[in-house]
Amino acid sequence: MSYVVGIVGATGAVGQELVRLMRERNFPLSQLRLLASSRSAGKTIQVGDEKIVVEEAKPGVFADIDVAFFAAGGGVTRALAQDAVAAGCLVIDKSSALRMRDDVPLVIPEINPEQLQSHGGIIANPNCSTAVMLMGLWPLHQTFGLKRIFVSTYQSVSGTGAEAIDELDAQVRASVAGEAITSRVYPHQIAYNCIPHVDTFGADGYTGEETKMAQESRKIMGLPDLKVSATCVRVPVLRAHSIAVSAEFERPVDLTAARAAVAAFAGAELIDDPANNRYPTPLECAEHVRCGVGRLRIDTALDNGISFWVSGDNLWKGAALNAVQNAELMIREGWLAAKAASAAV
Repeated sequence: MSYVVGIVGATGAVGQELVRLMRERNFPLSQLRLLASSRSAGKTIQVGDEKIVVEEAKPGVFADIDVAFFAAGGGVTRALAQDAVAAGCLVIDKSSALRMRDDVPLVIPEINPEQLQSHGGIIANPNCSTAVMLMGLWPLHQTFGLKRIFVSTYQSVSGTGAEAIDELDAQVRASVAGEAITSRVYPHQIAYNCIPHVDTFGADGYTGEETKMAQESRKIMGLPDLKVSATCVRVPVLRAHSIAVSAEFERPVDLTAARAAVAAFAGAELIDDPANNRYPTPLECAEHVRCGVGRLRIDTALDNGISFWVSGDNLWKGAALNAVQNAELMIREGWLAAKAASAAV
């Protein structure tokens, strides 16, 4: 069986990765519909041997679409997801708009795939940094029982979008040429710099990204009382996020068992041989299905603690790949037949 698939936000970075991944993974497509804002409607995008005209994403366009991947931001999700569900379309949403709603499952297929069966028409994709971090943390939790985590992220500019990639490139070129450096996307120069400011600051001093990592980790892992302290930092890397994690567990930890758990986990690749300079890096992990996990060591400040480093592609596991994997699993298990269950969310 094949499906009519729509991509909302098809001209953006994640939308283009969705197009690429569905082709590379032989997703069962009968038709691909590319949707975007009125500004992009009418453009033509080459997809393999086919030229597809971009349609405007608006109410009424979802009637013949089986699955719609939303990759256009929370405002678009709030405006159009209801209409898509009412038309019988399954929505898989990248934005943060609906992630924390009790009636919307937030799913990483390697961790909580059973949640895919309880959707009411919408499935949420986790935040990019959360998804990458949990590829290293989940197998350790299953082995030792997670209690609390302290995390610092090193997030690439592609997480902000194509304009941030262009800004980093322009700033590097300007620096080499001895020209003035200007910043439009970020509040400070990103070239040769680190900015501890991802999303907006809340009244508690934490940014939205830091709050998302805490809230989403609790929901996905089924640990409502998990203690999380996060600091999220934008770094001058083009693609793939990295995260340093110090985690405390309920049970005594053992490095041999920890490495074995990570190596056996479907979402992770163990890269942990510091003596030979083998550990994950963003360059190495970009455009990889699995996230690299390494630098595993006993934490010296926490009881029953392990520290580790994880790198993963924010445009893949942190966005497009996770969404496609969720859709693939629903098709494989026959759950897609329930996409029109009940009325709109």
